[in-house]
Amino acid sequence: MDKLIYTAMTGAKSTLGQQAAASHNLANVTSTGFRAELHKLRAVEVQNAPLPSRAFVVDASIGTDYTAGPLQFTGRTFDVAVEGKGWMAVQGADGGEAYTRDGSFALSPEGVLQTRDGRPVIGDGGPITIPPDNDVVIGKDGSISAIPSTGDKNAVNVVGRLKLVNPPEAGLVRGDDGLFRLAGGAPAPADEAVQVAGGYLEGSNVNVVEQMVTMISLARQFEMHTQVLRKAEANDQAATKLLSTG
Repeated sequence: MDKLIYTAMTGAKSTLGQQAAASHNLANVTSTGFRAELHKLRAVEVQNAPLPSRAFVVDASIGTDYTAGPLQFTGRTFDVAVEGKGWMAVQGADGGEAYTRDGSFALSPEGVLQTRDGRPVIGDGGPITIPPDNDVVIGKDGSISAIPSTGDKNAVNVVGRLKLVNPPEAGLVRGDDGLFRLAGGAPAPADEAVQVAGGYLEGSNVNVVEQMVTMISLARQFEMHTQVLRKAEANDQAATKLLSTG
C-alpha cells in the first residue's frame, strides 16, 4: 500500500496528541504552580520510500515549560510560593520524595503539614508537625516558627523547615500525579539558596492566548493530514479503476 497513507496517518495521530496536551494546559490555567507541557515532533525518513520527501511524524520528546508563574498574594498562613527557581519536597503516594511548586498547604487533624490532596510536606527530618494553639510564620528560608497564641507570646520555636531543592530541570520527570521527581528516583539535596514567600501562591505559567493559537494551528494541521488521506484514497480508487479496465 502507498506509504503516503502511513505518513499522513502518523501526522494526524501526533497532531491529536499535541491537541490533547494543549487542552490539558488550558484546563490547568488556574492550577496553582502548574507547569505547561510541551510536545515536540520530528520527521523520520521512511525507509525504502520511492520519494525522499516522504517521512513519518513521531514524538521527539515530551518536555515541560519551567518558566515561573505570577505570584499572587493570599495572606493565608500556610500558603507558600517559591521565589525564582526551586521546588518544595512532598511525600508521594509510594512514600518516596517528590517535588511541587504548589504551596497551598494545610494542616491535617493530627497537625501534620500537607498538600491539599493529603500528601505530607517534607522537612529536614521528614514530615512537619505543627503544635496546636500556635501562630505560625514561614520564613524566606523555609523555616517554620511557632508562636504560642496563649501564655508566653514571646517564645518562638522553630518546629521545622521546608525541604527546598533545585535539581537540574533536565533531570526532572513529571509523574501521573502531577508531581516531579528525579529521573533516577533518588532524592535531591536541599539547596539553601532557594527562597520562599509566605502568604503567596504561584499561579500557572500557561499562556492562554498562546495555547489557543496552538489549538487553532493544530486543528488546521489535522485537517491537512485528513485531506492527504482523502487524496491517497482517491488515487487508490483511480489506480484500481485503471487496472480493472486494462
